[in-house]
Amino acid sequence: MNIHHTPSDHPRASEILTEDALAFVAELHRRFDHRRLALLDTRRGRQEAFDRGVKPDFLPSTESIRTSDWTIAPIPPDLENRTVEITGPVDRKMIINALNSGAKAFMADFEDSNSPTYANTIGGQINLKDAVRRSIELEQNGKIYQLGEQLAVLMVRPRGWHLEERSVTIDGEPLSASLFDFGMYLFHNGRELISRGTGPYYYLPKLESHLEARLWNDVFVFSQDHLDIAQGTIKATVLIETLPAAFEMNEILYELRNHSAGLNAGRWDYIFSVIKKLRSDPAFVMPDRDQVTMSVPFMEAYTDLLVHTCHRRGAHAMGGMAAFIPDRSNPTITDRALAKVKADKDKEAHKGHDGTWVAHPDLIDVAMDAFARVLGGAPNQIANPGPVGWITQADLLAVPTGTITEAGLRKNISVGIRYITSWINGTGAAAIFNLMEDAATAEISRSQIWQWVRHGASLDDGRAVTTELVHELTAEELARWREEMGDDAYEQLGVARASSVFLQVALSENFEEFLTIPAQELLPQAVST
Repeated sequence: MNIHHTPSDHPRASEILTEDALAFVAELHRRFDHRRLALLDTRRGRQEAFDRGVKPDFLPSTESIRTSDWTIAPIPPDLENRTVEITGPVDRKMIINALNSGAKAFMADFEDSNSPTYANTIGGQINLKDAVRRSIELEQNGKIYQLGEQLAVLMVRPRGWHLEERSVTIDGEPLSASLFDFGMYLFHNGRELISRGTGPYYYLPKLESHLEARLWNDVFVFSQDHLDIAQGTIKATVLIETLPAAFEMNEILYELRNHSAGLNAGRWDYIFSVIKKLRSDPAFVMPDRDQVTMSVPFMEAYTDLLVHTCHRRGAHAMGGMAAFIPDRSNPTITDRALAKVKADKDKEAHKGHDGTWVAHPDLIDVAMDAFARVLGGAPNQIANPGPVGWITQADLLAVPTGTITEAGLRKNISVGIRYITSWINGTGAAAIFNLMEDAATAEISRSQIWQWVRHGASLDDGRAVTTELVHELTAEELARWREEMGDDAYEQLGVARASSVFLQVALSENFEEFLTIPAQELLPQAVST
């Protein structure tokens, strides 16, 4: 086999990087990687059209899929009730606590909330293998963490099509991170999950078209045949977190109809995608991030369309993330934030969502109560048609009104640099200002700055947002953070290197598609192959 991988210092790496498992992902690579690369080229071509002024719209070529009657395959019994799902990285302690949390499902994340060091990637697969077999445990600081009796249903989010696992090469080519994460989990756990009355369930991130969903479906079909797993056993929920995908919800469900478990409103990535896709149009300049809430018209339209589309097709419509982290030392802040979470989840339930996401166990009861008041004893409300009427192109492209403030600019700078600092040190889910931030919110931070500078936006006090102003405020934020943490920690964590990457992606002439691509050069396990 012409397969090479960087040796891992994890003592159990050999359990994951077996000859048979590597042969399986190599076969996935050889069969499907050329299509992945072609679809990435298609993304670039569509972006060039957007830059010329073409606006995203519903596809005329797939109108028959949108207008005809069809539904997805039946939902497995253990996925019927998904009222609250908790998410987090594939860290061992996180997995144990999340499965024990009382949530209906846990999405173990190799993507936005995970720093893809080789240690995290291999360690995450080992942790999941143990979790599936209920043998996972951890002794830490004198305390033993282990699984209880009632567990959340396990779901896994592989990395997106745009990323590569550079520590593994097939025939001299880097392996798709999507195929590595998906393939290793399925190979080691697919039949074991089935024997335990559940199945290999996934979340699919960053899709930009139904053709990308078709590729995933073809991967599923081949993998099930190859591993002697019944067709339709794999189930996948697609995150609608890009603007082009919002116009292809029906088509995405259709392509995955035998393997679909619904759609999810990936709200933070979606905001980032709207900025990214329409970045060349000065008419689409966004106000401060905190002003782009779920109540602005384009976000209302996006979630209304998602609920209506899913329920028409017999699929779950999952709501977005509540990222607040309670501060038990400050009850006032916590109470105020919990009230916002309650209002958000009440709104999602009344809109027709079947469930929602939280980032912290303390939010589960708040979210669960919101859905219980609407659902009663029902596991979901798929029978509810949701918002009636058709959402138009203009609805999805409505620009929110608001202001750009110095505080908003400073927050973008601070959140972006603090997150990248955490990410390059191996932690992809970072608690920043009482919010659990992941790559998506850092992407919003840097893309807003890029957009504001590019189009000469002004602060509410009349000052223009310029490169010079961004550098000035960055220096002030870095000085404040150095004072908070001390010189030794500042240098040890590589804050200066993180800030350099942030400024690169926030101020470069050409828009970098994902900040994690240049940032991965700072990961200690990054290798050239």
